Amino acid sequence: MPDYDKPPELYDGLRLHQNENTAGCSPRVIAALAKLRPDEISVYPPYSRAIESCARHFRVPSSWLALTNGLDEGIMAAAITFMRRVDDAGAAEAIVPQPAFEIFEFDTVVAGGRAVRVAPRPDFAFPLAEVIGAVTERTRMVFVTNPNNPTGTSAAVEDVKDIARRLPPGGIVFVDEAYADFAHGRTFIPHLESVPNVVVGRTFAKAYGLAGLRLGALIGAPATLDSIRPAIGVYSVNVAAVVAIEAALEDAAFIQDYVRQVEESKALVYAACDRLGLHYWRSDANFVLVRVGPGAPRVVAEAAAKGIYLRDRSNEPGCAGCIRITTGIVDHTRKGLAVLEEVVCVAR
Repeated sequence: MPDYDKPPELYDGLRLHQNENTAGCSPRVIAALAKLRPDEISVYPPYSRAIESCARHFRVPSSWLALTNGLDEGIMAAAITFMRRVDDAGAAEAIVPQPAFEIFEFDTVVAGGRAVRVAPRPDFAFPLAEVIGAVTERTRMVFVTNPNNPTGTSAAVEDVKDIARRLPPGGIVFVDEAYADFAHGRTFIPHLESVPNVVVGRTFAKAYGLAGLRLGALIGAPATLDSIRPAIGVYSVNVAAVVAIEAALEDAAFIQDYVRQVEESKALVYAACDRLGLHYWRSDANFVLVRVGPGAPRVVAEAAAKGIYLRDRSNEPGCAGCIRITTGIVDHTRKGLAVLEEVVCVAR
């Protein structure tokens, strides 16, 4: 099971370790939630307006979209659907390029499948040849996180298409686009019509600041998506999330400003790393992976003692000595970097 660290109520500083929106949500979301009536809360929520709003946002027909209780539910629903036994001889397989979101392997195993790890390249470039080489007649899912977590690197659209073409019948590529809002408009969604065995997962937790309300979406060709829908819980998306997403999507200026600050914050992190002589990877997401060396756990612990929470990724494949820092509000990033510089110098 993923390590979610200690409960949020125990944090008394800056949470720069969970890739959350450090600005919070749009004020329009708070206003919309405040208008919820008792009778709206006491009944099961309607979804049609929220689905239509999200479908317009992603520029797909409503039949190509399913709402989920966070993207996590969408990942589990896909695993339940595709990780059924191939035959009596063994389990279905899911290919998971490393390093990766822990949920992929966890859900694969829970659903009865077998996770096949693909080792990372030294520069974290997408290992297309290695992924294709791992495909067998038992492959039913290939997970591609784009941009990837924790590296921030991206795979090309053609890489995803190439993998999809190599899969046996009944297999899909699951493209986790949790951080696509920060990737300068790059998304696989416009290509779904020509590649029906690809499903895209999106979340409103990151750029939209709705992590606490748990709302995600699966997008794909109806024939593929309809096979997953039965595994999505009935009424699993709560009424607060339904109301919030309509308000959030209406406030484009809020999102644009936050994405701008994320870009500025990443530039600040790059500059600080150059100054400190630390290796990092340029990121298409709202975080940066930084190699601080063998003292990574100590750096994270000492930063936490000063109220700055970073993520130790040193145990991930290819990430020895690495930490991950969320890049959000510029002022928050400046405060985080001031502490990082202090503890890194002490650790040396």
